[in-house]
Amino acid sequence: MKTRITELFGIQYPIIQGGMHFVGLAELAAAVSNAGGLGIITGLTQKTPEALAAEIARCRTMTDKPFGVNLTFIPSVTSPDYPGYVRAIVEGGVKIVETAGNNPQKWLPGLHEACVKVIHKCTSVRHALKAQAIGCDAVSVNGFECGGHPGEDDMPNFILLPRAAEELDIPFVASGGMADGHSLAAALALGAEGVNMGTRFIATKEAPVHENVKQAIVQASELDTRLVMRQLRNTERVLANAAVERLLVKEKELGASIKFEDIIEEVAGVYPRIMKSGEMDAGAWSCGMVAGLIHDIPTVKELIERIVAEARQIIGKRLAAML
Repeated sequence: MKTRITELFGIQYPIIQGGMHFVGLAELAAAVSNAGGLGIITGLTQKTPEALAAEIARCRTMTDKPFGVNLTFIPSVTSPDYPGYVRAIVEGGVKIVETAGNNPQKWLPGLHEACVKVIHKCTSVRHALKAQAIGCDAVSVNGFECGGHPGEDDMPNFILLPRAAEELDIPFVASGGMADGHSLAAALALGAEGVNMGTRFIATKEAPVHENVKQAIVQASELDTRLVMRQLRNTERVLANAAVERLLVKEKELGASIKFEDIIEEVAGVYPRIMKSGEMDAGAWSCGMVAGLIHDIPTVKELIERIVAEARQIIGKRLAAML
């Protein structure tokens, strides 16, 4: 498969594994890259720049294919050592960075000077246009279906992707609701140059998470996610569980007066307990509506080859036969 995204990143298939907290480790990133996609190490899962440098080096022992690092810029009282993380990326020879969160403009000159390509996650066309204007090489357009933070516009991909195609000059990939060959074929038809998958890659053999997490995704339907933190304008799509139901009760009772401190028990520091220990009710964790399309736990290679084969069949045979 050849698209502007495969050409930009030097990969075989236009399939990207998005950054995911306590999921995007070297094992998964290497498996995705070895299978022809683009694997991504999640930078802030590593507590220090030195730890990220070690994780990059560990990934290099597992693959000689291109892989990237996700760097999410978040507002916080004690900011992460972003200069250190960027230095670890550049010195580690990584040539692709997926940015997310706040505007990455401050970091682009240094990354581009090191010949690093930057793809920024956006939840709206206006944000994608801003990313293009500041010099990002590509964008990942996240529809309302996505796990994690879908923004505040509630715009599904069936509208968002063609709007992005109307407005953007740089290549973009579709994120949110992507799981199979139908997803890839549809994304390409709607103007994207590939797909970014998160939840689907968690339910793979190589994903370094507890088996309980993988089984929870397989057993979930498209109706089993919830939106939380809407009043805080930090909306997140998560898988329903006991902690999430408690959180929703608090949101209903406190209304507009709710503060982050009111829900800290349900949202702070829960990822290690869930992803590593399999405590499925420990708190809220990101999961997309696409869980309803996930029915098995294949190897990454099996998954990517199946997606590509399905997309080729749909594009080359099913759709061609209708003309």
